[in-house]
Order: sequence, then structure tokens, then C-alpha cells
Amino acid sequence: MRLPVVIAGVVIMAFVTGQLASVNADDPSLARIQQILVSKKLVDLTHAFDPGIPRWPVCPDEKRETIYWYEKGRGSMGEGFFSELFTLVGQWGTHVDPPAHFVKGLRTVDQIELKEMMLPLVVIDVHAEAAKDPDHTLTLERVKKWEADHGPIPAGAFVAMRTDWSKRWPDAAKMENKDEQGVSHYPGWSKETLKYLYEERRITASGHETTDTDPGLATTKEDYSLEMYILSTNHYQIELLANLDQVPESGAIVIVSFPKPKGGSGFPARVIAIAPN
Repeated sequence: MRLPVVIAGVVIMAFVTGQLASVNADDPSLARIQQILVSKKLVDLTHAFDPGIPRWPVCPDEKRETIYWYEKGRGSMGEGFFSELFTLVGQWGTHVDPPAHFVKGLRTVDQIELKEMMLPLVVIDVHAEAAKDPDHTLTLERVKKWEADHGPIPAGAFVAMRTDWSKRWPDAAKMENKDEQGVSHYPGWSKETLKYLYEERRITASGHETTDTDPGLATTKEDYSLEMYILSTNHYQIELLANLDQVPESGAIVIVSFPKPKGGSGFPARVIAIAPN
């Protein structure tokens, strides 16, 4: 059963031993909410990143330099503590793509509002279909099946497509899944589905386990029209999610966090699901 969590007002609804509990205004409400949330199942939907991970082919690899180390000899600038210099592109590892990534004049990373970073989580599971057909795209029929099982996708939700493609991480060749002709074969979204989610269900954001919104057959032709569609609607997306097999299709909350580079085109993200026990 999907239960809303509202952190405002007199009544706070939360998951407690599988049943709906209310916290009234007489409680130290925020402290109690925190206790409830951390008692639930917490799932990290984020890959750790380091040099050599799968990435968009034209992007340079990450570089790291230890500039300070505990003892003398290793740090390029000194010793006494541990500090590193990181050089990487914004679209690195599990990352956020803000609208400005594709569309000049739309919102950059620092302009994504806080209320867009704590959302109901909807997981649409097509991992079996992707295992049979790596070119599988998420159909509107499958989304309607999700709604028949769980109810309408709530406005403001974060919709994630589970393909289990993240289990190929960090093998770049397996992620790209190219054939002998150099054509990539990996799953993606469909335009019909995205239009339904963003225009009719009015979701806030979406995410997936692959390196791209568009399926491999399209990106091989440098067709990124589906990513362009999402970002052009002034919404953000998260790419390279992990561990979606550990959260339910409905009933969880997602917290999407990332640093705040002014005017930023993208940045590695930390994505956490809070699910019923």
C-alpha cells in the first residue's frame, strides 16, 4: 500500500510497522519524523565513483591527486591531514542532469528547488523484459499496468525505470553492449510514456540505470531526443541509478541530493530511498 509522507501541518503520516501512524502537533514533530524515517529500510541508489567508471564516450576520465597526506612523502602539497583534488565532468557516475544541460536559459543545478528533492518514489520494473530484449523501451501500456496495480502515479513523483542494467556496473563494455557493427543495445524510455508522465501525471523527475535516457539504438545515431524532451520541460533527471531491485514499486520515498555549483551543468548525486521495513 502506498502511504503519503507530509512533513507539514498537524498530521504527519508515516510508515510504522506496516500501518499508518499519525504524529500530532503536540509531538516534537520533526524529531519524531526523523526517528521514524531512520527506522525504515534505507537503500542507497547511488554508484560510488572513481577513475575508469562507465561514462559518455567523449567525456574525459576522472583525475584525482592527493594534495595532503597524514605523513610526509605522499601529498603533493604537504602533510598532516588527508585532502584530494578531484577533476571530473558534471555528468559523472550517478548524476543529476538539470534542464540547462541541454537547453540554454533553463535552470542550472543550483536552481533546482529543495521541494523537488524529496519525493514519492515510483519504480516501474521492466528488468525481465530488458533481460529478454536489451533494446526494450518502457511502454505506456506498462505504466498503465503499474497504475492498475498501485493506483494513479501521484503528481510530483520521481519515476524510476528498473532494468537491472546497473548490475553490469562498472564494466563499460557491458553497459554499452555493442554488437559487431558498433551499435549499442540497452533499454530506454519512450516518448509516449514520458509525455504521459510529465504532461498528464505531472511528475517532478525521472531516473534510470543506464547511461542515457534514450535507448542504445537511438544514441548510436546520436539521437538524444528523449533526454531533450525531459530537460526542455524544465525538469531534471538522474542517470546511472543503482539498487532499484531493493525497493518496492510503490510506497517508498526518494531523497535526491547533490552539491550546489552556481550555474552548474550537472553534478554527481547521492540518491537515497526510504522504504517500508
